[in-house]
Amino acid sequence: MDAIKLSPRLQAVAEFVPARARLVDIGSDHAYLPAHLLLNQHIAYAVAGEVAVGPFQNAQQTQEQFQFGPNLVTRLGDGFAVVQPEDQIDTAVIAGMGGQLINKILTAGLSETGAYEHLILQPNTDVHMVREWLQRHHYQLVDETILFDDGHYYEILVAQPGEVQYSPAELMFGPFNLKRRPAPWQQYWQRETNRLKNLLVQMQQAGQDANSAYQAYENQLNLIEEVLN
Repeated sequence: MDAIKLSPRLQAVAEFVPARARLVDIGSDHAYLPAHLLLNQHIAYAVAGEVAVGPFQNAQQTQEQFQFGPNLVTRLGDGFAVVQPEDQIDTAVIAGMGGQLINKILTAGLSETGAYEHLILQPNTDVHMVREWLQRHHYQLVDETILFDDGHYYEILVAQPGEVQYSPAELMFGPFNLKRRPAPWQQYWQRETNRLKNLLVQMQQAGQDANSAYQAYENQLNLIEEVLN
């Protein structure tokens, strides 16, 4: 029986985790995600990793509360340093961090451990930079989604080892999003359109419409409008 109700954001992440996975959840906080998956008998094993003592203690409390035994291991460490060879991890989740931090964690960890079969990433910012990292480091997107939860838009990227070359539009908007054009994706980019228009007006009023930043924002606005239309 599932005794942990995940937020819509984490529930969406959970739905991408393969059955019988051996999972590492980097930045697991309370370890709610692996606990939820174990309670539903969806995964075989999980490592909940945390770099900060407070969240690590929260994860330990979850382990003690539900008595997962050896199926859930909580470890204090930076990024993939919490993974040991005997864990036989095949799936890695990094959710709820900025895109540049996710890239830093991936760069430090995967250079030492090699590729995982599945990466499930939920960057809060700079999503295009995460897509760029995946492309450069021999991963290809196999799925992605976007949702609105508690006042924020969140994108989730699912990747597996593979070679791919994305266009600039695919890096910015997501190859699967461009094909599916889901409502939250359209709403997010319409909001970005409005934000950029307001920003350009403010720059014009301040006499800053001749600088390179204005041109960059204008180019970005034109690309968004072209894709949306």
